[in-house]
Amino acid sequence: MANAERSVFWDDLTHDLEDPQFLREYVAQSIRIATIDRIVNELDAAREAAGLSKAELARAINSEPATVRRLFSAGHVNPTLGTLAEVAAALGMRVVLEPLEAGDRKRITGPLLEGSTDDPHVLARRLAAMRGKPDAESATAGRPDR
Repeated sequence: MANAERSVFWDDLTHDLEDPQFLREYVAQSIRIATIDRIVNELDAAREAAGLSKAELARAINSEPATVRRLFSAGHVNPTLGTLAEVAAALGMRVVLEPLEAGDRKRITGPLLEGSTDDPHVLARRLAAMRGKPDAESATAGRPDR
């Protein structure tokens, strides 16, 4: 049953991705979530490696402890770039941009610019994998870059 439900989900999502407006929004939000999650997780790992409590880190950036707790504990956070930069600086780091891998660049940038994709199924699976969804990475492993 789980495989059938998964298949229905992916089939429905693939169909929805044929709408250029939905496609652009889905890609933009998926990348936003994946990027924020990655940065927050790396900052939390750096905080732990530095032996700092969340309260100590909050004091270092002149913030309320609850703000830092939410940053590292909440399931859905949307911190500002300024907050991420301050936390990174307090941990001896900085936030930098990096290019997407070649296959992802074509697969993700194209739909944002053109509003279409050659294979919505592959795009949906790859974005899910970038967000760390279970089983999504293995779904793209055998698929060629498009």
